[in-house]
Amino acid sequence: MPIDVFKSVRNESRTFKLSLGNETIPMLLSYNDVRNAAKNWHTFSSDAKFRVPIPSEENVRTVRQLPIETDPPKHKEYRKLVEPFFRQPHNPDYITRIDNLIGRHLSEFCKKGAKDVVRELALPIQSRSLTYLLNLPESEADTWISWGTHVFRDGIDPSKKGSILESYILRALDSARDQASKVDIFSHLLNSAIKGRTISQEEILGIVNLIFAGGRDTLINAISYLIHYFAENRSELLYVASNPELTNLAVEEFIRVLSPLTHIGRVCASDVDIGKCSVEQGTRVSLCWAAANYDTNVFSAPEEINLQRSPNPHVGFGSGPHNCLGAIHTRAILRSLIRNLAEKTSHISVTDSKPNIETFNSLQREVGYARLVVNVQSKC
Repeated sequence: MPIDVFKSVRNESRTFKLSLGNETIPMLLSYNDVRNAAKNWHTFSSDAKFRVPIPSEENVRTVRQLPIETDPPKHKEYRKLVEPFFRQPHNPDYITRIDNLIGRHLSEFCKKGAKDVVRELALPIQSRSLTYLLNLPESEADTWISWGTHVFRDGIDPSKKGSILESYILRALDSARDQASKVDIFSHLLNSAIKGRTISQEEILGIVNLIFAGGRDTLINAISYLIHYFAENRSELLYVASNPELTNLAVEEFIRVLSPLTHIGRVCASDVDIGKCSVEQGTRVSLCWAAANYDTNVFSAPEEINLQRSPNPHVGFGSGPHNCLGAIHTRAILRSLIRNLAEKTSHISVTDSKPNIETFNSLQREVGYARLVVNVQSKC
């Protein structure tokens, strides 16, 4: 069962002071505080280069990530540039491609015996499905898979990985300039403008940097968490897969319970009091989606997984103007995964696992899996 690690401190004071190096970051924990702050960009600003992610990322990239590190109205202008790509999962043909992709990878995975879901199933699905979203050849995913589960923090020194990502984007832009007739993300951005002004290469770098870094480990965590749960709850898998509405409700509950992104940073534009906590202008706060998703003022029995929970106003995809642009894509993948697991497998057993652990001072939170070894038996 999921554990709400922030429960006692949220109920007592609504905030938790996270010590991170020389910085103390108050984490907003209540649902109302988090939602209100997410909407109030005048006070809780995202216009903070490198400082929206926690920990900050000035050592792993050189560009401002767009649109996430801007406030309205600039945020909306950048977001509109890429929205046509991120709306594609609404199309039935796109869903069919996702179904075929997951079905193919699941069938291959079944043949391998005990294998790691994280590296050998979730990571390839995340990377190859991203090629569909960005209108790029699926072969490009081979490079992205080599980056690991996180483009900055998995494997080699993060500063080197950041350089690898930026070098890749620059090469892709050079290639796109030579093939102007293409309609992929790189060609699209090279020909994009805001209010008649062609956007700069640095702006393109910031947009694409976020696309590659923003939803990678979060989707991988969601896939591994879902598979682990259904390995132990086969009857629930078959039930929720039997009806599209039940499948939809199940996906929303997994996102609430897991909260793939624990929290995100905002910089206070003025002094502000939150409960018993006073925050000075120019310092950061954390909007803790994970804590908000367990607030008993909003969710009944939040530490229970209820795959038919409705309504389910979770903030697992954020809230306010910065709500997750990739939410439609993630939902499409998880729905397809549920259908494929029910249709193509007869049994799933976990043989080894290692959870992802995030540490917040004395508190520890599990977010998906660093390793999840399973045996999957095919119906075929």
